[in-house]
Order: sequence, then structure tokens, then C-alpha cells
Amino acid sequence: MNSLTRYAPLAARILLAAMFLPAGLMKLGDVAGFAGYVTSGGLPAFLAWPAILFEIALGASMLLGYRARWMGLAGAGFCLATGLLYHFHPADQVQMTMLFKNLGVAAGFLMVFAHGAGALALDKN
Repeated sequence: MNSLTRYAPLAARILLAAMFLPAGLMKLGDVAGFAGYVTSGGLPAFLAWPAILFEIALGASMLLGYRARWMGLAGAGFCLATGLLYHFHPADQVQMTMLFKNLGVAAGFLMVFAHGAGALALDKN
């Protein structure tokens, strides 16, 4: 049981990185299209680049376990903000499911913030 507990944070970080690193990299292929999506949530298009770079940095941080606590806190905020801005549509079941997915991912990031990067990380808790 100790080895499972020891490596669970690493597994969690890898799974979080698997969401954000590819998502950020894929958005590089169509920044203009993503900027249009950013504006659909009421934000200015120029925030597309910071959002893309943040997703890449967040994914890399989780994968490497570098500055994981603070990036976990920032990731939780990002998930809450994007969930509320882009997925809070009570009449649309799919969008509400996406909102709750964002809330669950935010919870995972809060666990990283609270407990640190764990084993096999650049951070030393």
C-alpha cells in the first residue's frame, strides 16, 4: 500500500499533464480559431496567447513536478474560470457535464496544491 500511496501523486500529475500539455500544443495550430473561442466567453481575443502558453506551462509543470503547488493553485483557478465562462449553460446538459468535469479537474489541482508533487518530481516537498 505504501508504494501505491507514494506514486499516486505522480500518476495524478501525469493524468493532469495529459489533459493540458496536448491541449495547449494543439491550439498552436489554430491560434486565430482559438481566439474566436476566447471571445465567445466575453474575453478579449488577445488572451488566447497567454491561455495557450499557460496550458503548456501547466502541463509541463505537472509532468515534471516543478513548482507544482503554485501551478496547481493556478490550474484550479483556470479550471474554475473557464468552466464558469464557457460551460455554465444550465439548459445544455453537455455543457453542464463539461462544467462538472472542470470542477473535478480543479479538485485534482487543489490536491496537488495541498499535498505537493510527491515522488519523482523536481520539487522536493
